[in-house]
Amino acid sequence: MCGILAVLGCIDNTQAKRSRIIELSRRLRHRGPDWSGLNCYENCYLAHERLAIIDPTSGDQPLYNEDKTIAVTVNGEIYNHKTLRENLKSHKFRTGSDCEVIAHLYEEHGEEFIDMLDGMFAFVLLDTRDKSFIAARDAIGITPLYIGWGVDGSVWFASEMKALSDDCEQFMCFPPGHIYSSKQGGLRRWYNPPWYSEQVPSTPYDPLVLRNAFEKAVIKRLMTDVPFGVLLSGGLDSSLVAAVALRHLEKSEAARQWGSQLHTFCIGLKGSPDLKAGREVADYLGTRHHEFQFTVQDGLDAIEEVIYHIETYDVTTIRASTPMFLMSRKIKSLGVKMVLSGEGSDEILGGYLYFHKAPNKKEFHEETCRKIKALHQFDCLRANKSTSAWGVEARVPFLDKEFINVAMSIDPEWKMVKPDIGRIEKWVLRNAFDDEQRPYLPKHILYRQKEQFSDGVGYSWIDGLKDHANTHVSDTMLSNANFVFPDNTPLTKEAYYYRTIFEKFFPKSAARATVPGGPSIACSTAKAIEWDATWSKNLDPSGRAALGVHVAAYEEGKAAKAGLDPVDSHP
Repeated sequence: MCGILAVLGCIDNTQAKRSRIIELSRRLRHRGPDWSGLNCYENCYLAHERLAIIDPTSGDQPLYNEDKTIAVTVNGEIYNHKTLRENLKSHKFRTGSDCEVIAHLYEEHGEEFIDMLDGMFAFVLLDTRDKSFIAARDAIGITPLYIGWGVDGSVWFASEMKALSDDCEQFMCFPPGHIYSSKQGGLRRWYNPPWYSEQVPSTPYDPLVLRNAFEKAVIKRLMTDVPFGVLLSGGLDSSLVAAVALRHLEKSEAARQWGSQLHTFCIGLKGSPDLKAGREVADYLGTRHHEFQFTVQDGLDAIEEVIYHIETYDVTTIRASTPMFLMSRKIKSLGVKMVLSGEGSDEILGGYLYFHKAPNKKEFHEETCRKIKALHQFDCLRANKSTSAWGVEARVPFLDKEFINVAMSIDPEWKMVKPDIGRIEKWVLRNAFDDEQRPYLPKHILYRQKEQFSDGVGYSWIDGLKDHANTHVSDTMLSNANFVFPDNTPLTKEAYYYRTIFEKFFPKSAARATVPGGPSIACSTAKAIEWDATWSKNLDPSGRAALGVHVAAYEEGKAAKAGLDPVDSHP
């Protein structure tokens, strides 16, 4: 991941302004420590902090078309850039960068080319021929982007809020799947898949179609010119990513440069579920596995820095970001610059434990749609910014556009949890990779119960966070929270503690408005809380909040199969 900053249409084009742009761009240098670039055209500036993954020697940015009338600064990866180049043979390419295709596609097709890009990206493109510009963000919002406005009429774009929060009068999160056009005046959505309307699909489940779509998603993300690895917690999602990557690594370009030994990484407190499970999967697959242990105090000491980097006060996100932030630092110390990660599966396939209570397939499907649409504010934000803080790029194959299309077209009746017939959460994915002839994973791993990352690193991590918050936030402070924080008022001492740190770094109202609010149970949306009347009394974002529901559902399923009264069957 790189860092981009663009300021377009400002009044000031003096040396002082140039110096200010460079100063602000440096705030993003953790994202791209390998090189810095700046393009100035009259009163428009495109700055770039590069993390070199593809073509490290010549792919510095900004990038241009042949006569340099079009300049673009890009953060991301375009996985189909070689195919796109084949269709642009009349154009002369200056670099081997996957992102250079954007300048030429714009020259060829105008603004309507973005859906041709297969990847994760955020970019700003300046057309000096008429001083127009566009900015766009990938379909799901894997890559972060913010938009702001200056009092002088300038429009700002940045990979992180910290680069524009001081200089913009107003700013906001740039919505995923959208394009901003100076010609057409504002934002419009370019990503319009069938599932976006939330209508219930009816395509029958085909395990091989789902498996093939995911394998293709992993294979295309093996595109790299630098050392890489896989984040392996030992849960279903990360284990499948590692298993598929290992299966196809030997034939990839990456293997020709770096060998076919797959490196995997896991972090946790001593004796944590993730460390044990990650080691078990790594041993089965035969990967070069790296375990990192941290203490509760290590995590507590990092909280302020974590909040500064991830730019949120959301409790669940901070809980999970902290160990990922610490792990990324260790990963970078080993010379690794890119990792594959398992984010997105739970949102697409209804993998969170609270989905056991979905009353019907319509509600189940609508909740998955809501979860995918909000990913950029939660898991995508965490995965990107926790790793980018140390100059590491995270790629997420479950959020591949084609995989999402396939998975979200399945009749959700197949995705629903039905213990009485042996269907647990994400059964469609587990079954798709349940290959008796050539197993991807052992059965007990393939059918292992969901464990949230913040829980899996060790249950005492969350308990330690709560205890720490209790020493910093008094009962009186919490009782007055609605006066101190009238917007998105924190309801717990832990939430209050995070909020005070966030406000120290980002005091403007526009900053706090970038963070979503509302009640949640075990990562649910507010709407899903209606599924169970008891949930409104226990609004804990931890996965443990739904664990009792999860166990009860299985016991009821066993009882149903045995023909017993589920109440009598409970121990």
